[in-house]
Amino acid sequence: MRLNDVTALITGGTSGIGAATVRLFAREGARVAFTGRRADLGERLAEETGAAFIEADHTTLAGCEHAFHAAVERLGRVSVLFNNAGIVPRGRAEETSEEVWADTLNLNVTHVWRMSKLAVPHMRAGGGGVIINNASDFALVGGRGFAAYCASKGAVMQLTRAMALDHAREAIRINAVCPGDTMVERWAARGGANLAAMVQGHADALPMGRIGAADEIARGVLFLASPDSSFMTGQALVLDGGNTAQ
Repeated sequence: MRLNDVTALITGGTSGIGAATVRLFAREGARVAFTGRRADLGERLAEETGAAFIEADHTTLAGCEHAFHAAVERLGRVSVLFNNAGIVPRGRAEETSEEVWADTLNLNVTHVWRMSKLAVPHMRAGGGGVIINNASDFALVGGRGFAAYCASKGAVMQLTRAMALDHAREAIRINAVCPGDTMVERWAARGGANLAAMVQGHADALPMGRIGAADEIARGVLFLASPDSSFMTGQALVLDGGNTAQ
């Protein structure tokens, strides 16, 4: 029960890494609020875990403000913020439309900035806190066919470092988790009947010979949220099966 005194807000928590983190944080004793756009998934997970679901759209300032203030109202305070919501568009730069580029930066970067901007004064007033941003191994190395996504996650990593320096003396730790290929719902949707072959192709490219599980990434988020990482800020916790070591 490493999170007994934690009140956590997780964005994009209705599926994938977010949902795995909601479940793990609840098991570890945290009081959790999580956001998402699909009320059916959110209400089901809330019933399963006892966490509070907040229907929210993080593509707008109003949506971010609603999510944060609703979490404070339900939890009393937010001591841990996990900025997890995001999208993974495919395409080289020349194939990326203006709309896709703008949408990617808006959700993957601007949402992180907005939620963090709301959290910092709140955490400062409460004596400190933890912000964790979901970046990617593509925040650290390039990836073919993911121009907008790589750009957005690189920006998330640099925002993490800059904010960590700005708030290190205020007892606010800010780090990023950087997952590699992880089995989440969008893989099944994209792979269809060819899912097994697609997964095996990605696994063969990794030193460990397999892709990750959402629960494995959630355990990394737990480490960053817990006192176990108390002397760590401005860092990337890379969970990628060895991809960035190649």
